[in-house]
Amino acid sequence: MPELPEVETTRRLIHPLVVGRTVTDVSVTRDRMLRRQEQQSDFTARLVGRRIEGTGRHGKRLLILLDGDLVWLVHLGMSGRLTVAGPDDEIPAHTHVRVALDEGLELRFIDPRTFGYTMVATQEELDTLAVHGPDAWSDPPSVTELSDRLQNRTAPIKALLLDQGIIAGVGNIYADEALFTAGIGPHRPGGSLDDDELDRLLTALHDVLGAGIEAGGTTLDDLAYLLPDGRSGEYIAELSAYGREGEPCPRCGDEIRRDVVRSRSTFWSPGCQK
Repeated sequence: MPELPEVETTRRLIHPLVVGRTVTDVSVTRDRMLRRQEQQSDFTARLVGRRIEGTGRHGKRLLILLDGDLVWLVHLGMSGRLTVAGPDDEIPAHTHVRVALDEGLELRFIDPRTFGYTMVATQEELDTLAVHGPDAWSDPPSVTELSDRLQNRTAPIKALLLDQGIIAGVGNIYADEALFTAGIGPHRPGGSLDDDELDRLLTALHDVLGAGIEAGGTTLDDLAYLLPDGRSGEYIAELSAYGREGEPCPRCGDEIRRDVVRSRSTFWSPGCQK
């Protein structure tokens, strides 16, 4: 958390506010946020004076495209969020990066747990980062491609869905929801899924992620994720399995169970996920 829908929602909300604006100043109060920047001084040097040309996203990575073929990358980690504010607005706790734009706007990176990071990179530097698989929503793999990636894999399919090198953007919440929608048990070895099951899973991923985006993402009780304007994401009301331990399954009536799969809480319905 945040996952693909939360990052895409953030991108959509900041896009019209920042594109065409120029960075005028940068303030970083926690160097840990720049840990992926080889020379931390490059972050400010590469940002100030640059014009924002567009925005993009791959998996959980938010990409802000700058003139000069540079990319400002933001990864929200476990508890990060971006806000758009005025320079005189109150600065929330855990605001570690502030980027001032012309016409009086600021982008602020807030991250209580500091698992997130940000950097400004050349395309060559981006290519040296960990390889991510195809985007789970905007450019999903075909059944054949996913089958090849899972071939002979004995790890649980739930764990493999969280592997960003296989498919990018899926985290704990949406993996559980997609497996529930597809009727696939989270403990199944990845290599055991046949083509029909993989087709159901890919369709479920697309539908669940799309619904999450339309709802503005999922804000849990800890409020770790909020939209850039401070609103909560509303997909929590649509969750069928995640966080529903002990409740009746909406499809088969069996009790939703919580297991731990590779150290991650996993919510599923034994009655209809096989």
